Amino acid sequence: MKTLRSIDEINDRIRKREAVVCTAEEVIGLREEHGLQEAAKMVDVVTTATFGPMCSSGAFLNFGHSDPPIRMEQTDLNGVEAYSGIAAVDAYIGATQPSKDRGIQYGGAHVIRDLIAGKSVHLKASSSGTDCYPAKHIETSISLETLNEAYLFNPRNAYQNYAAATNSSEKLLYTYMGKLLPRYANIRYSTCGCLSPLLNDPDLRTIGIGTRIFLAGGIGYVAWEGTQFFTGRERNEKGIPIGPAASLALIGTMKQMTKEFIQPATLPRYGVTLCVGVGIPIPILDEEIMRNVCIKDEEIHTIVLDYSHPGKNRPVVAKASYAQLRSGSMEIHGTVARTHPMSSMTKARRIASLLKERIHQSQFFLTKPVASFPAHPEIRGLPTDS
Repeated sequence: MKTLRSIDEINDRIRKREAVVCTAEEVIGLREEHGLQEAAKMVDVVTTATFGPMCSSGAFLNFGHSDPPIRMEQTDLNGVEAYSGIAAVDAYIGATQPSKDRGIQYGGAHVIRDLIAGKSVHLKASSSGTDCYPAKHIETSISLETLNEAYLFNPRNAYQNYAAATNSSEKLLYTYMGKLLPRYANIRYSTCGCLSPLLNDPDLRTIGIGTRIFLAGGIGYVAWEGTQFFTGRERNEKGIPIGPAASLALIGTMKQMTKEFIQPATLPRYGVTLCVGVGIPIPILDEEIMRNVCIKDEEIHTIVLDYSHPGKNRPVVAKASYAQLRSGSMEIHGTVARTHPMSSMTKARRIASLLKERIHQSQFFLTKPVASFPAHPEIRGLPTDS
């Protein structure tokens, strides 16, 4: 495939404010108007985005030393336990950790959002004490401003695709996909279709370790492949994985983030989660990349799983395009099921447009990945007891 431009050349055009940038929705119309070849020559960057629940998220925090110093062994933030078995005053708070006194109504996701929103957070820590860290207890208030470092490190975000969920049983189910009504009455899905970053680069040609991204309002980076990263999934005729596939581990400082693009949520009878806004620019290096970013909702498919069956071998009861899922209803086994998104297209569009604007204004430059992801890693799970 003939290369049209390099990332260095695109960055030079961004620096001169000459770069042509479209969102992943806008570029579809451009291709239809001008054709693939001409559109590929015209466009330098396509911005993609997603906003939705990303449970595998959390934050590393460094509190600084007290006087006398303490080696924190048990640490609570607004009543939510943070893991402090790292060093004296470092901790990792997971988004899904529930509060000790408020349960799932408040958790790690809420602590992260409160810090980003500029609120004060109550820190309580205890220790057995050592000669070099003699203090055994500390209670104080912290804020994002008083922390030395505060950065999101999310092990699994921005899934390339995700299975939709339904329920064939006679009872209401409460799941991480939300409420699933009995007898196929609804379907829940959690992907932003044609705007989703990894669906616009299905072979991950431009996205790898070191890729600069928009993360919750600030600048972040792809740190590694996400946990449960799997590219061996069945693909449709457009080369798009059908169901859960690749994912990304992301990192970025909380001190650049805004509360608009990070939102805690409570799922009834399930737990706490964190909705994260992610935007990824895709450089149009050749016509193949342009073809990929022009994908439409009707050309992207996922599987619908029946969550009334426990375990990881839930049956596939249907396949659906995102055009069908976003229509509001679809038929499944003779029943018209209402379709409900877990993700927000409104927020995703806002992110894609904001990233486009930042590139236009020379406030965001592209990076070359320092390493690519493995082509076909295996996905593993715990052995089943006999």
